[in-house]
Amino acid sequence: MFFSWMLSSVVAVMNRYLWHRFVRDTRLGPKASKIIGRVLLALTLSIPATFLYWRLISRSATPGLTVISFGWLGASFYLVAIFLGWDLLRSVRWFVARRKATRASATEPVAPLPSEAGAEETGARETRRVFVARTVAGGALLAAGGISTFGVRSALWEITTPEIAVRLSRLPRQLDGFSIALLTDVHVGALLDGRYLRHLTEQTNRLRPDLIAIGGDLVDGRVDQIGAQVAELRRLRAPYGVHFVTGNHEYYSDAAQWTEFLERMGVRVLTNERLSIGDLGRKGASFDLAGVPDCRAAHIGEVGPDIRLATAGRDADRELVVLAHQPVQIEPIAAVGAGLQLSGHTHGGQLYPFGSITRLAQPYLSGLHRHGSTDTQIYVSRGTGFWGPPMRVMAPAEVALLRLHAG
Repeated sequence: MFFSWMLSSVVAVMNRYLWHRFVRDTRLGPKASKIIGRVLLALTLSIPATFLYWRLISRSATPGLTVISFGWLGASFYLVAIFLGWDLLRSVRWFVARRKATRASATEPVAPLPSEAGAEETGARETRRVFVARTVAGGALLAAGGISTFGVRSALWEITTPEIAVRLSRLPRQLDGFSIALLTDVHVGALLDGRYLRHLTEQTNRLRPDLIAIGGDLVDGRVDQIGAQVAELRRLRAPYGVHFVTGNHEYYSDAAQWTEFLERMGVRVLTNERLSIGDLGRKGASFDLAGVPDCRAAHIGEVGPDIRLATAGRDADRELVVLAHQPVQIEPIAAVGAGLQLSGHTHGGQLYPFGSITRLAQPYLSGLHRHGSTDTQIYVSRGTGFWGPPMRVMAPAEVALLRLHAG
């Protein structure tokens, strides 16, 4: 619950700031001020109310409350950003004007205006200031509303399917063109349910991948709460199966139960394990697929990631592809000579430009990269679902199809 109260405190500060911009600066009447104040208070309280509802009642039947609370969270981020930008611009203009006035007064002292003229000018300045404040408030509402509408559409209705070519030096030529569909960060739970997952599985199957990898953060809820929704994964089809590694959110929802549940559905959960992929009509050609748990696991007493255990006794001449939820896990994976790491976790930033904050904790935000001077490449998915605000801005949801090529 600490996180919910911390988030609520942040929202309270933002809403107080918005109250000043929408009410105090615009000089609205007492009735409008009271209405806006109550609305902002209700929106602030909706955050802890949502978390309490999730914890005590249900994790899969809160769309109305969640859309309101987390939808406003996303919209308020953009409102605050717009107003802060305006405040910064005003501060710069005030500083420049003050410098000019100081220089002018030092060379040419100006006689004070008569009191009546001064009062008139003060009134005119106040009228102009209120007009500007109301214009900026209206513009901020329109801009944030447009961004939020675009973001909701991008999050709920548009799943991109980028195809990425990856060259791996140790991949057998018989496996040239082998395809892996990567799904990460679906976050089935409070807003995304079985209907969304059914649409996702159908879209994934249409890609006709050779193998399907699920890179963690599949769920936000326990098996007894949303297991029936997640069962839609049974629809996934690939000749070399469906493979899964845990993300940090699985450990908030009893990862052991989810591991057992997914295994019963035919999804192979890789916990510091390695498999040979291939040998099905490909003249015996194969490569190694390994998977490690999320690094969050070790912090709460669960089995943590151990890539050396997963690759113990492995033939170094074989190609190695590793599933690991967080990009930050790249260092030990590169150290064992993996050709490719598949990750998620970052959501590609989800809400531009807030991805810059994610970059403080992760070496890569999205896309395909070569890690430093090593031969290890990493592909970071922007994720398929979302967490928090039900919107994506300049970070569209994706099911990536990675096509592996020899050489």
